[in-house]
Amino acid sequence: MSFRCSALAATFTFGLAGFASAADLPVKSNPPPDQPFFFVVDNRATVSWMPNGTDPGMFTVGPNGAIDPTTAKLGFSLTHFDAWAYGTNLVSISMFKAGHNDPASPCINAGLTSNLTPGNCAGQTEFYGLVRSTFGWNEIFNTKAFTIGPLRNVSFEVGADGQNSNTFLAPAKRDVVAGLQFAFDLPYKGYVNIAPLAFWEFSNHNAFTQCGSAFAPGPVAGFSCNADGNVSLRPTWAVEVNYYLDLGFLPPSLQYFSISGRAGWYGPKGDKRGLPAFSGLGRFSTATATEFNSEPIRLTFDASKAMMGPKYSHLVDLWVAYRYWQNKYGMDHSAMPGVCTIAATGQSTKSCTESTVYSGVTVKF
Repeated sequence: MSFRCSALAATFTFGLAGFASAADLPVKSNPPPDQPFFFVVDNRATVSWMPNGTDPGMFTVGPNGAIDPTTAKLGFSLTHFDAWAYGTNLVSISMFKAGHNDPASPCINAGLTSNLTPGNCAGQTEFYGLVRSTFGWNEIFNTKAFTIGPLRNVSFEVGADGQNSNTFLAPAKRDVVAGLQFAFDLPYKGYVNIAPLAFWEFSNHNAFTQCGSAFAPGPVAGFSCNADGNVSLRPTWAVEVNYYLDLGFLPPSLQYFSISGRAGWYGPKGDKRGLPAFSGLGRFSTATATEFNSEPIRLTFDASKAMMGPKYSHLVDLWVAYRYWQNKYGMDHSAMPGVCTIAATGQSTKSCTESTVYSGVTVKF
């Protein structure tokens, strides 16, 4: 669809009395300018600090036997959002730098190298990328039939995710998603989007189960070890939800705050090691579980609007949020021996659940 602005026609009159009436004179009009291809473009940079992050299988055990899976993480993110005539695009790239409790290779855990000798490794560095695109049915079919009450639109949604980190595990997650998005309006210019999706993690990597590794469970490629460490998991379901709401009910002197949040449920996707011989039942299972990755609430203070006025709204945001991630990366927090639980006892390492308050600064550019 093309969005056009109205334009005024310019008329030219001749100074010859009696030559023609005003209605007979020619009218010259310029075509109205087209709307830019992307009529919304929003780019932001974020620095965040997470004091109690986790990574499955990474933990220390204190002298009294207490398990500590937490590690501080410093994050840097770039986010791009745009809207065009038929939908929207979101691209996000993040880097997270962890502390020593979540070490890089060659350590396999804090203070322990891959040859099972003591070692002091730097914290790991993780890169994560996400893409989501929508194509609105109202726009595609040139109708308003999919705007009913609070429902603003129904859209096709597609996307992909990728992750790499320099741990000994050397994960290289690649997945694709496809489905629908239902967009609803909320008061005070808010919204909530609900997207039921198909999810397929078609590629990842696990150095622990690579044939030839000291940790590989056996010599038979594809059954008890992976030839090159690469694994492919089965397609499953997912539901992603996100919302935003200005706190417009506050007095004008306090209308600098907004809340937002997100949640994602991802169904079981087979054996996390990609090895059918090790999928079993009970507390020693390596089968994946339903993953719940959420930021239920983020409170944002529009610092630039408060200091410089509405013209600079959301140029600089300060925020604090709570993050809860159960069965991280699909790891069953009550099983997964040697990762989510102590293999000998079944005791939880607490590393497959992340629960932390964190904060950051976001700048629009």
